[in-house]
Amino acid sequence: MKHLLKLAAAAIAGTVMLASPSLAALKPGTQAPDFSAPAYLAGEPFTFKLADALKKGPVVVYFFPAAHTPGCNLEAALFSQAIDKFKARHATVIGVTAGNIDELADFSKETEHCGGKFPVAADQGAKIAAQYDAVLQMKPGWSNRTSYVIAPSGKVVHAYSELNPNRHVAESLEALDALEK
Repeated sequence: MKHLLKLAAAAIAGTVMLASPSLAALKPGTQAPDFSAPAYLAGEPFTFKLADALKKGPVVVYFFPAAHTPGCNLEAALFSQAIDKFKARHATVIGVTAGNIDELADFSKETEHCGGKFPVAADQGAKIAAQYDAVLQMKPGWSNRTSYVIAPSGKVVHAYSELNPNRHVAESLEALDALEK
């Protein structure tokens, strides 16, 4: 009986660990890994280069699990609705995913998601996500929901990792406001 209780306790602890938000490993002050990736803006393909975007100002790199999934649809819509607030702070927003990358062209232009207002990049094999410690533990081939704000210097100034999509936009905007001070 004691063995069963220990086993049940271990299973519950494991479930709680998977369900709780993971902490992003890239802490403020860390140099953000440079990357380039195939991306889409309003359905049009191009290559997104972090180094080029940083020349224009801060960059919000938000990782999301997969295009056309409920939480990711909501998160993309929230970033789309707030894009003018990011632009007012001279910030570039880029969504990055390793999931359903064959659907990104459509996802980038559909008005209920990105609405053509910001690009989304394909992260084949979650290689970029791995550099940013943003791999989804439950599904290692996909990205976790983790947002980074990167200063023009290339340093991470804020990291937020939470599967619930509701606070990523607000967290990113608050970090950008703090960066301006």
